[in-house]
Amino acid sequence: MQCTLRTPEQAMHAAHAEHTAPQTALGEISSRISDLDKWRKIFSFCGREGSQTAPQGPAGCGHGAVGTRGAAEPRVPPAEPQQAGRPIPMDMATALRTLLLGNASRTFSQDWAGAHFRFREPRSDLAYALEAEKGGTRAIVMAVQANIIKYLLFVRNTEHTHLERLCKISQKEQGEALAAALADSLWAAGDGRRATVCLLTAATHCSPPAGYKADSFTERIHLFEFPEKAAAQEFIFDHIGCFRDEGSHGLILFLYSLLFSRTLERVREELCAATPHLLECSSGNVSCMQVGSMLKTPKFPIWLCSINGTHSVLFGTNQLLLSDWKMEHVFHLYFYNGQHKQTRTAHLTIDTHSHHWEEGHCEATSSPGRRAPSLEMAIRTKWPGAAVGWNGTQPFF
Repeated sequence: MQCTLRTPEQAMHAAHAEHTAPQTALGEISSRISDLDKWRKIFSFCGREGSQTAPQGPAGCGHGAVGTRGAAEPRVPPAEPQQAGRPIPMDMATALRTLLLGNASRTFSQDWAGAHFRFREPRSDLAYALEAEKGGTRAIVMAVQANIIKYLLFVRNTEHTHLERLCKISQKEQGEALAAALADSLWAAGDGRRATVCLLTAATHCSPPAGYKADSFTERIHLFEFPEKAAAQEFIFDHIGCFRDEGSHGLILFLYSLLFSRTLERVREELCAATPHLLECSSGNVSCMQVGSMLKTPKFPIWLCSINGTHSVLFGTNQLLLSDWKMEHVFHLYFYNGQHKQTRTAHLTIDTHSHHWEEGHCEATSSPGRRAPSLEMAIRTKWPGAAVGWNGTQPFF
């Protein structure tokens, strides 16, 4: 049996002509119109109007397999946006690139253009962990990593405890954690009032003017605005492949989303005169400049560290650590630096009641010529004089 989908206008004309048709027939027509409009929006939004192998389309917008090779698995169509997005106008694209790079004629390096959010293997010691490349992208990846840890340890409901909350997670739960972390960052950037999510479509929305060098993705941005954090988080999860699939430009999309959530005007106002733009181009490489610092006593025991110019995350699993002084006598912290060669989370034992006159502590921290690991020195900026045990892990210098 053949089934022909009609346009909404044709369907409404037919419904008017057959005014004597039973109510069930009218209901069927309305249902077809609704389905037709829904799928038109979905495929138009995701750039899937033609073949899924179209070169200009994004790598993926749904919950399909991530980072796998071989036969493609069926993808779940992304959920219909709660509100229509709007294409980026050319003047806004120019302002965006100028704010980031100082000039719209500059483009991102290959490292930046290819960067996306990649997790380690699900249900492993580092299932919670994102892989961070060298360069400016590391700072953004590790900032998101800190929010992922916060979500998994202190927000998500689960029967697991302590480090099990980070390790015993599936690929789907990795996506949920990433969506929560991205939404949390965007919501904070919007002062708890709004979040803007940038995604790519297949078509270019604007023609570059003189002085603007096209990069094949900024011109294809669609902006989706949300007045509620939960709606933004659900939307991101429905399109999580747009941030974690290879070739998705996921990290740049998140960076763009941050700036639009904050608004370009406000970011300009907050930049000091010595920092005319956010990213610095040097010898063809792009590195992220520091725009803020983490308080030593945050709400959760999670610290984003910059040690010797390398960003990493130091965290504890006991939320009472920063609110109950008795918890600070002897406690445990964990460290992840994002490097691929780190195969397990580093476990540190911190003893703040060791005394300088104790022989072992004296030899460990005050021996002439001893090279103290930079991480230990960073920890002592929060807990002066603390003894740090590495529990068999080779210290990170």
